[in-house]
Amino acid sequence: MTTHIALLHSIGLGGGRRLAMADLRRMAEALGLKNPRTLIATGNLLFETSATKAARLEAKLEAAFAETFGRHVDIVVRSGAEWRRLVAANPFLRESARDGSRVMVRVSREPLEAKLAAALAQRSFDGERVEVVEGDLWVYFPIEPVRSKLIGALTTKKLGVGTLRNWNTARRIGEMIAE
Repeated sequence: MTTHIALLHSIGLGGGRRLAMADLRRMAEALGLKNPRTLIATGNLLFETSATKAARLEAKLEAAFAETFGRHVDIVVRSGAEWRRLVAANPFLRESARDGSRVMVRVSREPLEAKLAAALAQRSFDGERVEVVEGDLWVYFPIEPVRSKLIGALTTKKLGVGTLRNWNTARRIGEMIAE
């Protein structure tokens, strides 16, 4: 069995309803995924399975989510080993140590090209920095990320299927893999 992480994008169910993590864990169990556990109420699901193809797991989870909760949600799956590499690749460790909520990683279904960082850097303000490391986009926000104009350039429409997690969440997922 291999540990995997499923990151759900935008887990609102409509009508002001939020997804209960207990319901997400039950859905995972119904799919035969072992030891499902969640981290905070933002759609971070860890589980074990013998299946290894991320694309198959993504499709299976997305179909089950739509059937169970009545709407489509994009889901990105990474193996535990891939997640450990992602955490180790954080190019903004010093900034993360000061305030982990200001360092974000955009985990994408398809790897992003390194040249994207230069294009996004031209749109950055007030000391924001961007780097693509092994296909994942890392951003340091000296101001609160929600106030940044750069956030609007990090959407699925512009960059493909993916989702953002701050360093605090990314690091904690890494710790959960090791538990």
